[in-house]
Amino acid sequence: MIALACTPAAADPAAGDAPWARAFGRAATLALYDELALSPKPGLVTLQDSGSHADMDAQTFLRSLFALRGYFGQIAGLGARGAAFAELERCGRQAEQRMLAATGGINTHRGAIFSLGLVCAAAAAAWRPDRGCDAAAVRARLLSHWGAALRQRALRPSPRPGGLAAARHGLRSASAEAALGFPALFDTVLPAYQAELGAGAALASARRRALFRLILALDDANLAHRGGLEGLRFARAAAAGYLATHGVHDDEEQHAARAIGRAFVARRLSPGGAADMLAVLCFLQRIGVVQAAA
Repeated sequence: MIALACTPAAADPAAGDAPWARAFGRAATLALYDELALSPKPGLVTLQDSGSHADMDAQTFLRSLFALRGYFGQIAGLGARGAAFAELERCGRQAEQRMLAATGGINTHRGAIFSLGLVCAAAAAAWRPDRGCDAAAVRARLLSHWGAALRQRALRPSPRPGGLAAARHGLRSASAEAALGFPALFDTVLPAYQAELGAGAALASARRRALFRLILALDDANLAHRGGLEGLRFARAAAAGYLATHGVHDDEEQHAARAIGRAFVARRLSPGGAADMLAVLCFLQRIGVVQAAA
């Protein structure tokens, strides 16, 4: 859990360089590293391999993380003062340009800039000096502050590959998922993750299961872009089989995850949307929102 030197209530909320905002930014950046470091995971870049990606590796991700390190503190400051969604979008677009400059035009974290940035802003808006915040408060701030703007954004066609795939196949876009308050994360994955940690699961095992639950629950446009509906269905079936067969204390679960990873690579599948939401889960844990069940 992060230690805030001061809180949004005790500092200028517009200042992205305030100590509390830097703490939120550090937690978000570390959460992206948490996602990168988790291994094995199917089709995604890790510290050991590039998964289904021929154009990026761990070093590409680390350059991106370095470029984004100030963004999350900035968007936390905007969130704490209830800035309009247009300001959050502007901040995100600037961060995206820094990311692309650092990676030579490779999209490593565009989805995380959106999803993790929004949750970082909402958490800053919900934070209270005496008690921090909980998951319900973060979600409530997200919906009350920016839900209407997100619903409007979801109606606009996106020219990006994931958005085009979502529209082509009738899937819920990232904007639509955000406009609903990220139900796959908050309703499905977060409670199970907390329960598994409370039952003594190893952190890596619990996070891997969270990733597979996200693959199962999300309309992951990255999977649809790379493999069409057939690829999305294959990924969901693999995730369902893994969750049904392997528990958190199963010595074979890593072998099973590696086998699924090989199948994903053979089909060029990469669950980037699920990875983005796993980073959000790691962020919530780093700021103390995720608590192990009693």
